[in-house]
Amino acid sequence: MEDHVHLLVRFGRTVTQAEWVKELKRVSNLWLKERGAEFVDFEWQGGYADFSVSQSNLEPVKQYIAGQEHHRKIGFQDELRALLKRHELEWDEKYVWD
Repeated sequence: MEDHVHLLVRFGRTVTQAEWVKELKRVSNLWLKERGAEFVDFEWQGGYADFSVSQSNLEPVKQYIAGQEHHRKIGFQDELRALLKRHELEWDEKYVWD
């Protein structure tokens, strides 16, 4: 997808999700800009969303990420809203979108 990425990651006990995302954005930004002038203006958005996944839900999540069929019907913002609702999480839209 051109406006977001899905990743399934297992963290060690010594790395926080925030630290990992910060480093991922930093190194991937450098890598991408080395690929050519067309990427010089690339920037990650300021925020991110992450969800914990239980062992029993790993396969469905892998299939969800691999398939991405839902993007034919729903955009990123609506996808995130649906995930937040499904998991009964409260959010304020003014803090979610750049």
